[in-house]
Amino acid sequence: MATQRVLVVGGGLAGLAASMRLAELGIDVDLMSLTPVKRSHSVCAQGGINSVNDQTRQLGDSEYLHFDDTVYGGDFLQHQPPVKEMADWGPKIIDLMDRLGVPFNRTGEGFRDQRRFGGTLFKRTAFAGATTGQQLLYALDEQVRRWEAEGKVTKYEFWDFLGPVLDDNGTCRGAVAQDLVSMEIRTFPADAVVVASGGCGLIYGRSTMSMVCTGSAASRCFQAGAKYGNGEFIQVHPTAIPGADKLRLMSESARGEGGRVWVPRKPQDARPARQISEDERYYFLEERYPTYGNLVPRDIATREIFNVCVYEGLSVDADRQCVYLDLTHIGRDELNRKLGGILSIYEKFQGVDPREVPMKIFPAVHYSMGGLWADYERTEAGGLRIGSPRNQQTNIPGLYAIGECDYQYHGGNRLGANSLLSCIFSGLMVAPGLESALKANKTAVADMPPSLFDQARQQHEERHRKLLKRSDGGENPYLIHQELGKTMTAAATVVRHNKDLEAALGTVADLQQRAQRCSLSDTGNWTNQNVVFTKALLDMFPLAKTILKGALQRDECRGAHFKPDFAIGGIEADNPADQRREAEAWCDRFEAKNQKWLKSTVASLDSDGEPQLAYEEVDTSLIPPRPRLYGLVGAEMIEEVWRERSVKKAADGNGAAAKQAVASHG
Repeated sequence: MATQRVLVVGGGLAGLAASMRLAELGIDVDLMSLTPVKRSHSVCAQGGINSVNDQTRQLGDSEYLHFDDTVYGGDFLQHQPPVKEMADWGPKIIDLMDRLGVPFNRTGEGFRDQRRFGGTLFKRTAFAGATTGQQLLYALDEQVRRWEAEGKVTKYEFWDFLGPVLDDNGTCRGAVAQDLVSMEIRTFPADAVVVASGGCGLIYGRSTMSMVCTGSAASRCFQAGAKYGNGEFIQVHPTAIPGADKLRLMSESARGEGGRVWVPRKPQDARPARQISEDERYYFLEERYPTYGNLVPRDIATREIFNVCVYEGLSVDADRQCVYLDLTHIGRDELNRKLGGILSIYEKFQGVDPREVPMKIFPAVHYSMGGLWADYERTEAGGLRIGSPRNQQTNIPGLYAIGECDYQYHGGNRLGANSLLSCIFSGLMVAPGLESALKANKTAVADMPPSLFDQARQQHEERHRKLLKRSDGGENPYLIHQELGKTMTAAATVVRHNKDLEAALGTVADLQQRAQRCSLSDTGNWTNQNVVFTKALLDMFPLAKTILKGALQRDECRGAHFKPDFAIGGIEADNPADQRREAEAWCDRFEAKNQKWLKSTVASLDSDGEPQLAYEEVDTSLIPPRPRLYGLVGAEMIEEVWRERSVKKAADGNGAAAKQAVASHG
């Protein structure tokens, strides 16, 4: 049999981790990236990477508690075995990256320094200043470059993935891609394709994501028949730097190191921040969530900032919505040592020193919890069966998804600093499964007829030629994209209403029709970014519709998906007996909600290219779902009632759930 090859699409943390591990297993890799791999979006991750560590263990922490925080923070919408395995592997991954040369910050005693991120009470987050993603990426790239020198990895930078190549049996046999310099279109035969292309933030126009995060690679797989999971779950980061061109992240590490979020208690108080006394400041996160303070999970912090600005009218600027993120009480030397990278970004784009003046921030689209549907195989003990060909495989045989473009690890809301862990973990885990799949594969791609690849290439060449002929008479694709971004941001971010989602679906359908008739200002055959962007724009619409339709149909509040019309409020009664009755009723509603909606949304496209939704039961056999009660009025009584109910049905309920989970994913 000819030498087997795997094509990895995406040069961020997930793609590099997969490429490194595949090469270690003796498998040849073609690594494709839109940009030089060192410019991949992973380089923008600032705050850190989570895992249990020796310091937190002394305080009672464990891998199980990290697992519990992750599924609790994600509102129990994750299949639990992959998440459990990720938490178990966290310390090993940190140790691996340490040995590969990542310059993690150290304490005076030489231990890795740790900071606390949102949704946990432990300092689990290891960090390298405020450039953790960059340092992790560079360390993995050094390893990939070593394998590149030995001939096991071939890099294709500045190549755009146009879609998978499927044989008559629906098995992925490679991909079609385009050189962004010469505009050549060619095929990449492969025995498996691993998509690690990141998120889809550009669907929302301005976001914290890089300008290459269009979601086009995932969408092209979606249009080829891959399923898409939980598309409606989009994370809006609570702290971003407002900007006219794009929104820039202000990392959660700023709050992890002691940053405080506040607004003046007096609406539209125009005084400079330093002239407003402590008793005139409203530290609303600390007052409303005393246990977690400024480090509540991101979906909750985002909604609170949104409510304070939009509904309570307490924005610190009269002409735009924003709140203060204050670091001025922390010493300059400590800020420079731990947060210098992100503070320089604020200083560069806002023109003021955040060490001296509180920063002005507001939420922005940041991450997609949803992504390509991916499978897994669990063990009897509830972990992943390492080496299973099913791990990370989409419903298309031979096509795999890892990193932010898969849906498995974060459920309804991602905890800060879990993204880097999930990217590296899924990249490392996909490799042994691929090795098993390739060993069992009786038909190598080298045995496929050349006509399979010629036909795929010709189809994309024809589409490219047709686009280049659109030189006049149509609209500007960049203006259509601006309208798409405004529509999506208004309808499907922090707060969602069905009437707005229905209207947005109609608007997006109209924009899609207009985009199909748009004109290109550049029809050249060399480095034509206009045609590349137009292709990406056209591929945004299937995902945009999936996000909107999933949000419209999901009539509940879960994680980042918040519909006020379906929220379950807190307890209003003062009398203990009445409080008890309200808590019982609250738990009844919560159970009814979970019965209907504790399911993953799984979308597929019909013959007309329209998303059709189905729902998949979630494996919650390891940690039974419980109410997410951050700051809710009457939380203690609700928790007491829920605990009593859980004890009564634990024996039968957990056993049945475990058996069902093993049957479906065992």
